[in-house]
Amino acid sequence: MTDIKQAKILIIATDGFEETELTVPQAKLSEAGAQVTIAAPKSRQSEGTIRSWDKTDWGKDVKVDADIESLDASGFDALVLPGGQINPDKLRLEPKALEIIKSFLTSGKVVAAICHGPWLLIEAGAVKGRDLTSFPSIKTDVINAGGNWHDKDVVTDQGIVTSRKPDDLDAFCKKIIEEIGEGNHGQRQLAA
Repeated sequence: MTDIKQAKILIIATDGFEETELTVPQAKLSEAGAQVTIAAPKSRQSEGTIRSWDKTDWGKDVKVDADIESLDASGFDALVLPGGQINPDKLRLEPKALEIIKSFLTSGKVVAAICHGPWLLIEAGAVKGRDLTSFPSIKTDVINAGGNWHDKDVVTDQGIVTSRKPDDLDAFCKKIIEEIGEGNHGQRQLAA
């Protein structure tokens, strides 16, 4: 079991993340006592910030703490994957991002994805036979990848936490804290 006050949480994102889907978990998990690190692909980290999408247009820039290329994921207890349409679509083309996501999944650590973030779980081979949710527009993608899609504010399956949209952020963050408190969720098999 991991106390949230001792937890180290990694958020991976790049330009185009839905603003509140990064900033709200960052704030709520930090307020609960966790140490939160934001990592981005090296090309973005060198700029020092990543740019959010805020509903219909570009939003605020967020400071990046590390680049994913030099990141040691073994020191973190949980991974958060914000959505937005642009962010996960770009990240699923980043081999290092997928390597990190897979390492969290296979090691049994908490992995949380919201909105279009489950695209990254699909790319990592983590949805087949699992219960999850997502933004409704990628419901068919989840089902086609073998997932059991549910229209709920938050769905958890073996420490994999998913939510649909910014309106679900309170439930999403609460469930992340709960799952971290439960500790390691055991080795998970990924689809080939």
